[in-house]
Amino acid sequence: MPNTDSYSLDGPLQGLRVLDIATYVASPFCATLMAEFGAEVIKVELPSVGDPCRKLGTVDDCGDTLVWLSEARNKKSITLDLKKKEGADLFKRLVKTTDVITENFQPGTLENWGLGWKTLHKINPKMVMLRVSGYGQTGPYSSKPGFGRIGNAFGGISFLAGEPNGAPATPGSATLADYLTGIFGGFGVMAALKHADATGIGQFIDIGLYEPIFRILDEIAPAYDKHGYIRQRMGAATVNVCPHSHYPTKDGRWVAIACTNDKIFARLARAMGRNELATSGKYGSIHQRENDRENVDKIVTGWTLQHSQKDLITLCDAAEVPCGIVASIDEIFENEHYTARGNIARPKDERADRLAVPNIVPRLSETPGSIKWLGPALGQHNAEVYKEILGLTQADLELLRQKKVI
Repeated sequence: MPNTDSYSLDGPLQGLRVLDIATYVASPFCATLMAEFGAEVIKVELPSVGDPCRKLGTVDDCGDTLVWLSEARNKKSITLDLKKKEGADLFKRLVKTTDVITENFQPGTLENWGLGWKTLHKINPKMVMLRVSGYGQTGPYSSKPGFGRIGNAFGGISFLAGEPNGAPATPGSATLADYLTGIFGGFGVMAALKHADATGIGQFIDIGLYEPIFRILDEIAPAYDKHGYIRQRMGAATVNVCPHSHYPTKDGRWVAIACTNDKIFARLARAMGRNELATSGKYGSIHQRENDRENVDKIVTGWTLQHSQKDLITLCDAAEVPCGIVASIDEIFENEHYTARGNIARPKDERADRLAVPNIVPRLSETPGSIKWLGPALGQHNAEVYKEILGLTQADLELLRQKKVI
């Protein structure tokens, strides 16, 4: 954990140093979360090339993409070629001063460069390392490459996304597996740091992109194991409960209604002016509604199409029926609750001015995180990091640049 000597109120992770040598989203997102709460995160990028995330998505006027600016926030960027001996030597010197390393190379890559876990652990026994790959460090698929889409697919969520008679769909975002892996990875890093703080011994965290996806699929594994039940695609509907879906409105918008028990359905029936649906015995129980899901959803849809989205929210709120807008991004930007909670941040940044980005999650009452800057320019912090941490001179830096080590 961070040294108390360097701890300050700038964030609960102040004093923690992270070397982020990963690319794209998954492992780097773990480092971003730590940076938001005060850790010093040094992003190590290939000279002249940088993280491919700099070219992923919409390009901003500053030359990098909006993805990079948002997801590399609060990080310092240095350039370093780990494949060159001079680069590997500099990296090892940085490792001596580091608490956490985040990486996502294909298993065996770092080992081939002489920078595997065993080597780095000897250099700094207390260091913790997050290792993210498509399928994990072990197993018959470990050498296969993988991205978020593959993680979603192999993890089981893509099969469940889409309409019942249609092809499997992207579950919201192809990067869902990446972001979830970063979150689970962050939890693993915090647990490992706690152990290292108590014992002085670090460890590595091994996550395959598909594993967080499989972990969040509620009862799908025990239901198959016990009953042989293979859940299929249900579109907007949800297994085990009904009505529990997305419904169209009179003004061309959508609402989500969630009736998770019989009492809530009874309240919805009263709001629809169809009290008999819950009291006649036809749809009074959750199992009856589940067995006639299509007709129940037709009844609810017929009602929602008579009202605007705003009026439906008002009617359901009055009846204590869980209901919310199915928000498109314009609705999110206009929503009063998003505004009140400060969910959209516009930090001042020297390269991207006041770009709107998702704000920090979670919010801590005493030591909240902060966005100090958005994704940095490639190698922006070379002089700062190499001079202040390793004691290199300007002449040293010029020589390394000439050799294309940095």
